[in-house]
Amino acid sequence: MKLSDFHQVYPLTSLIRGDGQPSEELERYMQEHHIDLLHLHQELEMDSHYVQTHQDRSISAMGLHSHTFYEILYVRRGSVQYLLGTERYQLHPGDIIFVPPKVSHRALLAGNDLYERYVLWLSPEFMALLRAIWPDLRLNDDRCRLLRPNAENGEPLRRAFQHGVSAAEEASPGWELEVMGNTVQLLVQLERAFRDTRLISPERAQRELLDDIVEYIEHHLADKITLEGTARHFLVSRSTVSHTFQQRMEVSFYRFVTQRRLIAAKNHILAGEPMNSIAEQVGFGDYSSFYRAFKQEYNISPRDYARLCAGHESP
Repeated sequence: MKLSDFHQVYPLTSLIRGDGQPSEELERYMQEHHIDLLHLHQELEMDSHYVQTHQDRSISAMGLHSHTFYEILYVRRGSVQYLLGTERYQLHPGDIIFVPPKVSHRALLAGNDLYERYVLWLSPEFMALLRAIWPDLRLNDDRCRLLRPNAENGEPLRRAFQHGVSAAEEASPGWELEVMGNTVQLLVQLERAFRDTRLISPERAQRELLDDIVEYIEHHLADKITLEGTARHFLVSRSTVSHTFQQRMEVSFYRFVTQRRLIAAKNHILAGEPMNSIAEQVGFGDYSSFYRAFKQEYNISPRDYARLCAGHESP
């Protein structure tokens, strides 16, 4: 689903209440069209071949997901925890997150917390063009990066994010080039900021059981993962593990495991590996169960997803 289609289905500015929850109108629409909020951030596509930017507000539930493009997030509002791969960070307004393609990520919201951000998407093709011009561009090394700007460069970075979003929303003649030019300048500012040793990154949240289980799942995707076995491994009860995921992730333990396996499967698909081999590598007993889980999560079959990605890579 392209972002423009997503906004038609889910017009954030009019159907999300002030506390970030869906309005009665949106809930009714979702029920009529069988839409699951946890699926809405799955497999979003860029409308542009190069750069796209918008502002977003989060509902309380946001599933674990990944993208085929680069994503840069500027936190506008909310003190939110963020799961980036297997690491969990405490973020504050002004923090910036750089998420390369294929990396699993999601915000962790508590209660009625509202998480607002500027969002910048960069296609691999666009980053390849930048790499040709600036071979030493560190943002091209596909590492996750987090930045907490200081007073000196924080406001210029905020204005740059805001300017790109405003240009895209106003859509005046030539706005696409304006957004692209603004993005190049923003990336230069970010690159210099990431190289500034005086700046700090947002701190990792204090490690807890959730982090240990997430890391355990990450290293055992090909194995049989059960609630009972996981609880036994960490010497806690099944209800403790189950409650941890329901409370912190707003999904069941098994749903999270499936989401993480499917993200790994997408990465294997992008690498061109055989489907049957992929199903086994990410812990599904056979291709049919892998197919059903993939289709349910992304509303597309694994083979159609492979063809779609291959089409995007074609000149």
